[in-house]
Amino acid sequence: MRPEVEPEGFEAEVRLTEARPEPLPVRDVAGDPSVARFVRHLLAEGHASEHTVAGYVQDVGQFAAFAWPAAEACVWERPDKAVARAFLAAFHRDGWAPATTRRKLASLRSFYRYLVREGLARINPFAGLRGPRAGRRLPAVLSVREVAALLAAPLAALEAARARRGPPAPAAAYAAWRDAALFEVLYSTGCRISEVAALDWGGVDLERGTTVVEGKGRKQRLCVLGAPACDALRELRERAETVWPGSGQSGGALFLNARGGRLTTRSVERQMKVWLRACGLPPELSPHKLRHSFATHLLDAGADLRCVQEMLGHASLSTTQIYTHVSVERLKEEYGRAHPRA
Repeated sequence: MRPEVEPEGFEAEVRLTEARPEPLPVRDVAGDPSVARFVRHLLAEGHASEHTVAGYVQDVGQFAAFAWPAAEACVWERPDKAVARAFLAAFHRDGWAPATTRRKLASLRSFYRYLVREGLARINPFAGLRGPRAGRRLPAVLSVREVAALLAAPLAALEAARARRGPPAPAAAYAAWRDAALFEVLYSTGCRISEVAALDWGGVDLERGTTVVEGKGRKQRLCVLGAPACDALRELRERAETVWPGSGQSGGALFLNARGGRLTTRSVERQMKVWLRACGLPPELSPHKLRHSFATHLLDAGADLRCVQEMLGHASLSTTQIYTHVSVERLKEEYGRAHPRA
């Protein structure tokens, strides 16, 4: 699939290529009473985000389309273990990554656990099933030099455009400063893309260099903003007020699109691909790689593992420990490159 995207800023059209297997059909189950009750449970008791809930509903909808392809009514207690196993096998057969199949298993297991608890199903057909073994994949990270090149790219393009065509329009200048500030905040805080996109000016303390973000499970945590990020945000606020007066007030979104609305996570991904290309870096890298790079660079510099865990908002230390493996691999690479007896 090669959708054509028109990014904001100074770059022309970008083509994105995603080689992924064709997904299984998804049935609309939002109106199903059992699914509706499950969604209310996720929001009220599980404190799940809208993004998480949407993922659960999609997984349940895929299972419904698999179990009842003729669009008949969903009788949730009818599928047995054989149907559940065949559903998971379909993802493996179609070439999806083990992590995707394991996520489907977790979603459907949780859904049926709720149905059994509420008396809406007699058994959980996904109980006891095991997903495919997920091999340990070390997260890809950017080097410090590569991060610096990415952070500098939007303003470098702004200066180049100024030299060629004179002072840019306020909206174009804002777009460049927005992207520069956006990448500074992502790298400075190690936040997820959804956490940064949801930030308002009222949640940022530029004097103290901190911001409060809401992570998974609606848990809030304090994140640190470095001096470059704070400087970029101050400049961004001034330019936002020039284009959209009043947008820099405490209730205003931190990052705006070309129409003055909140910048979406999809737009952030699209803009990052533009600037990755401008730096000569692989455009398939995602904003989450800045989070991986943030953690790895802190550990490389001697930061305490538990402090990094708090900064990332990980509930379990074992989740953070993956970055220690990254650091060891980088250490071995340097040793192999530099040691005369390696």
